[in-house]
Amino acid sequence: MTTAPTTVRDVPAPVATPSAARPGRARSGWNRLRRNRLALTGAVLAALFVLVALLSHVIAPYDPARPDFNQALAEPSWAHWLGTDDLGRDQLSRVLVGVTASMQVGVLAVALAFVVAVPLGLIAGYYGRVADSVVSRLTDTLLAFPFLVLAVGLAAILGPSLKNATIAIGISQIPAIIRITRAETLRLKSADYVQAAIANGGTDRVVLFRHILPNASSALIVQATVGIPSAIIGEAVLSFLGLGVQPPSPSLGVMLSSAQPFIAQAPWMAVFPGLVIVLATLAFNLLGDGVRDILDPRGGSR
Repeated sequence: MTTAPTTVRDVPAPVATPSAARPGRARSGWNRLRRNRLALTGAVLAALFVLVALLSHVIAPYDPARPDFNQALAEPSWAHWLGTDDLGRDQLSRVLVGVTASMQVGVLAVALAFVVAVPLGLIAGYYGRVADSVVSRLTDTLLAFPFLVLAVGLAAILGPSLKNATIAIGISQIPAIIRITRAETLRLKSADYVQAAIANGGTDRVVLFRHILPNASSALIVQATVGIPSAIIGEAVLSFLGLGVQPPSPSLGVMLSSAQPFIAQAPWMAVFPGLVIVLATLAFNLLGDGVRDILDPRGGSR
């Protein structure tokens, strides 16, 4: 008696993506950040700036918009740690509230750029051909203008306000994020786990948002930490030119602009806002270097 051969169906083994959580990954990343003292310093400073932005109106010792002509151009003292401006307004209070505007633009402009640029980069890199050509031409057109020139032009068209400055800076950051997302998509779509997902009947939406985007997140997170300091500088430039925050609302750029006529008589009016801008941009740049080393230790800086 012969037995019929049994048929065994091949069941594809689950494919683990590189983004799958590994035991101890968070601890390893923390240890790597802790060993990088510059990155740790940047992380502490960045967290401090965010905290100040959230609590500025609570911790500000004076009303930042209230003038006191009896204290005009007062030097730094115990009553006014950073001195006063030409209208007698407390510089420390104005710097603290100005940090709020800088952080708001930094975060919201980058978020706006990501919302627009990431889907476009995914489409261009995954589908190619016509979609890639259209998105690439759009990106090349925006990249033809330097970042600050494009931001100033858009802010001038939209009108002077903090909201319009945020929109202008966000649009100016879109091309760089599109290029990074497209490059990561082109690299990842040929990976084995992506090809396995396609062979198993995965839809384009599943492939893009469950396999490609999570594994491209490392490069995008690093780009976000680089985009925030650029947005902070952009907001300061636009406010300095009168295209961002409008007086009497405090902004670091507005403070630098109002300090110009008094630079020799009251240098503290320009020194302290400028120092805060330098520290904020330095903090997020150092944090970006540390995040890059944590997420990609082989490709990060040593």
